[in-house]
Amino acid sequence: MANQQDNVDDVTKKTGEMSLNVGAKAFVPKFNVKAPAFAPRKAAQPAAPVAAAPTEGAGVAKPMTISIGGSSSNNTTEAVAVPKPATISIGEASTSQAPAATDAAPAAEPTPAESSVDSPAPENPAIEAATNEVAVEEEEEEDDDELFNEHTKEHTNVIFIGHVDAGKSTLGGNILFLTGMVDKRTMEKYEREAKEAGRDSWYLSWALDTNQEERAKGKTVECGRAFFETDKRRYTILDAPGHKNFVPSMVGGAAQADVAVLVISARRGEFETGFERGGQTREHAVLVKTAGVRTLIVAINKMDDPTVGWDKARYDEVTSKLTPFLKKTGYSPKTDIIYIPMSGYTGAGVKDRVGSACSWYTGPSLLETLDGLQSVERKTNGPLRIPISEKYRDMGTIVSGKIESGRIRINQKMMLMPEKHICEVSNIYGANEAEEKTAISGDNVRIKLRGIDDGLVQNGHVLVDLKHPCHITREFDALLIIREAKNIITSGYKSVLHVHTATEEVILSKLLHKVNAKNQRSRAPPPFIKQNEKCIVRIQTTKPICVERFEDFPQLGRFTLRDEGKTIAVGKILKLVETNTVNAAN
Repeated sequence: MANQQDNVDDVTKKTGEMSLNVGAKAFVPKFNVKAPAFAPRKAAQPAAPVAAAPTEGAGVAKPMTISIGGSSSNNTTEAVAVPKPATISIGEASTSQAPAATDAAPAAEPTPAESSVDSPAPENPAIEAATNEVAVEEEEEEDDDELFNEHTKEHTNVIFIGHVDAGKSTLGGNILFLTGMVDKRTMEKYEREAKEAGRDSWYLSWALDTNQEERAKGKTVECGRAFFETDKRRYTILDAPGHKNFVPSMVGGAAQADVAVLVISARRGEFETGFERGGQTREHAVLVKTAGVRTLIVAINKMDDPTVGWDKARYDEVTSKLTPFLKKTGYSPKTDIIYIPMSGYTGAGVKDRVGSACSWYTGPSLLETLDGLQSVERKTNGPLRIPISEKYRDMGTIVSGKIESGRIRINQKMMLMPEKHICEVSNIYGANEAEEKTAISGDNVRIKLRGIDDGLVQNGHVLVDLKHPCHITREFDALLIIREAKNIITSGYKSVLHVHTATEEVILSKLLHKVNAKNQRSRAPPPFIKQNEKCIVRIQTTKPICVERFEDFPQLGRFTLRDEGKTIAVGKILKLVETNTVNAAN
């Protein structure tokens, strides 16, 4: 009892010496929400039994407990009339115990607050997984913000279309020179080489026609691609071939375009050949409209030719013949068509206005017109869709195409449809093959893929994100408009389908309903359809293709049918009869 009384006196003395600043600001701890939850370590010894609280007036000082930022639980020892030591709890519940009534006072057990500082928190796989998931989501949100910050200039894809020898490649090459994308030294080299080959006036086109076959014949074979930039926007030039044998390449380019420049030769005889005598002017205008291009800039080229001499009468003659046809195609002359006289060879009306050479025209130049167009609506936050227009192997599998919807970044995982192969973005190449970290909807890019062989990739395949795969089908219903057909069309008719960048042989398996001028459907299926008629048909493909309904995704829901080198019909997909989707989670 003597030892116990000494301990009591010692505790009483120390307690009496304590002083507290009651005016001090309460401590409010801050916690890292990503840190694992704190789990206090259990005490080695069981807590002493709780004695009855002393009553007031029993001559015993009332125990004092101070809690800062948390709750405190008070336990006393055996019924001994002593003041309880002050207990300080920071951030977590704390339990304080007085020394037990033994012959010698045991060593004090560490409080939970002390344990949390000196020893690491126990590992919990569930908590760690949740924490990592939150961290990944926050990191993706930061990356998304970075995507918007990097792409400050709008990207517009412009396709140059028109009859062969209208001057499309020459105009495109001069734009690259005037905007500084091709330097003067390189252009002088092209001019010298063209002169040696006896093709003096072709040197500007060599900036776009890069292979020897195109340079030797003076005809674009594949849809060329180049980049230029103004103070307002970034542009991709898609130089479509004008010869009728290469219309499939032109269709693939039109599927990537936002704006079309229809190049018309004002030279006597050339306009008539391209427009009135079975040339490609008419078909190209129809194809770009079918591809969803809403704005058509008509460049009346070669106005400086000696047979024209910037004659307004010739300009009016060309526009008066084009306007009715383009209106019939679906373009509004007031809002969708813009006429510009120019010379692609001399550059008059291309970057700068024509000036005194053409006093009767005071409108903007071609580049001023492009910069003044309304912005194209982009689906940057939509599901990823990249129809592949080209693929090759160069130290890995490289594909190119326009991002119709969504966004991509380095090391992002994607799925190649309809093959359902998982791959990863290794590199992204933008303008002039410069490496980029990200790309968004509207960008025309080249992508180096990791984890997939180039033999598995074909033109017309679509890259999608894992969470939102596109539909795969062999059969669908569509609204078809017959534009040119020598004979009647019945069920069983075979043709070639062009949808986005895909080309596939198809069969019209059924004629379901004929549609009249008021868009009313017939009850009975028609026995046949003919030119200038509309019909709802069922189409079967020989292989699975990636398409969507027109109302869900217009870029993957409109198509053309071609046969014998001519565009027979255009249409849009109404219903996917046989579909197959991929659940990425499985």
